[in-house]
Amino acid sequence: MAPSVSSLKNLDLSLLAQRLGRLCQQLGVEVTTAESCTGGGIASAITSVAGSSAYFTAGYVTYSNAAKTRMLNVPGAVLEAHGAVSEQVVNAMVKGACLASGARLAVAVSGVAGPDGGSQEKPVGTVWLSWGSAESQQAERFYFHGDRQAVREQAVREALAGLVARLMAQAKGSEKK
Repeated sequence: MAPSVSSLKNLDLSLLAQRLGRLCQQLGVEVTTAESCTGGGIASAITSVAGSSAYFTAGYVTYSNAAKTRMLNVPGAVLEAHGAVSEQVVNAMVKGACLASGARLAVAVSGVAGPDGGSQEKPVGTVWLSWGSAESQQAERFYFHGDRQAVREQAVREALAGLVARLMAQAKGSEKK
């Protein structure tokens, strides 16, 4: 039986990254990242595994809204209407990263890591993650606790666990065929 997403979150980052690599290679999937508040932490975790160039195509660190638009084609109107820390923006980041890199699977993250920048609507620790492809994305909002580093680390762990869980489900689905 495949481990649950919650049990994946308890794994060391390097173990999550290794599991991601094995699944990508098993399924022939290339992956990319589109990051804001994690500043490349997800890509760093993935590329800490030797041989990751076989399945990791590119990592985009789009910290500013202008970079999100320029590098990932996130529409300015979407950023203006919803703000960078939103479901709509992370979904657009996934789509843009897949189209720009040619990868089949992406994870995107945008959030308020702190210590400043929070609001009543989006307090420090609010992070949106999205996983998917150019055609389909699935986003989830999280509220992480702790200082800036803790929020960023939790977001990286959640991002990797989400990628692994999605690939495990895909592998399980392909076994049934």
